[in-house]
Amino acid sequence: MTLVDQFSRKINYLRVSVTDRCDLRCVYCMKEKMTFLPKSEILTLEEIERLCDNFIELGVSKIRITGGEPLVRRDIIELIKKLNFKKNKTNLKEITLTSNGTLLAKHAKELKKFGVNRINISLDTIDPDKYKEITRFGNLDNVIKGIKEAIKNKIKVKINVVALKNFNENELEKLIIWANKLKIDITFIEVMPMEETGIDRYHQFIPLDQTFNKLNSIFEFKKIDKSTGGPALYYQSKKLSINVGFITPLSNNFCSSCNRIRITSTGKLFMCLGQNDYIDFRDILRNDYGNDYIKEKINYALKIKPKRHDFLIEENNKPYIQRHMNVTGG
Repeated sequence: MTLVDQFSRKINYLRVSVTDRCDLRCVYCMKEKMTFLPKSEILTLEEIERLCDNFIELGVSKIRITGGEPLVRRDIIELIKKLNFKKNKTNLKEITLTSNGTLLAKHAKELKKFGVNRINISLDTIDPDKYKEITRFGNLDNVIKGIKEAIKNKIKVKINVVALKNFNENELEKLIIWANKLKIDITFIEVMPMEETGIDRYHQFIPLDQTFNKLNSIFEFKKIDKSTGGPALYYQSKKLSINVGFITPLSNNFCSSCNRIRITSTGKLFMCLGQNDYIDFRDILRNDYGNDYIKEKINYALKIKPKRHDFLIEENNKPYIQRHMNVTGG
């Protein structure tokens, strides 16, 4: 069975947020003083697993666990263990994780044991002082330890860097060289206009086509035919042994190849990161509806999945998307 939306795009990738909480407060993701959701509003482990089962039965082959920071959830390893049991016995072929890396040193061995072979680490600078500034109180050493522990356990690590004006725009070459030394791929991402965080999105935004041109003059990139199921365009260089990716939702829309949908930690299914429409599965799960009804609602969601996102960054224009990234899932 295959999930297909109204524009004939095959949907085989589900991103599942397991918590809105995080041990950092990155300035493009959250406000410094966040009000997190009460535990009663967050899906239980059993509810998340049941939802995943229905998506898998409908054809989802890849699940990415996200947050907030997924590793702050106490029972996260148990969920991954249960999903791993389904791998290759069902449509599910891969379980991946997006993390800030702060708790990875503690959990890398278990993650590998229970089938996580790839992890994306969000890291916007390798300068300890700037890292503390961007995360508001993070410790870069913890992240570096986590990355090295993941590599030691043969987990493939990819670094995700949000390009931010007047912050890390002059550090991107350095980040590529650093990643190359560790032999880990790196992807640069444009800042997205989610809910306000105290800093105007317009003044954070760098169009990555400009950044690409600057980096290309140094590394002489060649585009490669590589896909990890996401929107990045990947490049190689004779000067590097890694792949360098660029995700450009604003300067170059990538929606024509979209293959994913997102479940928030509260059970809301967002068909698009850059739209506000959703279907609420928490009430469905907690009012004892059957799995046939759940699948019916999933199929309905695909019929109303939009053609493209509505991201827009303009001066003096508040974000259209009325939720923080930690609520939706990274």
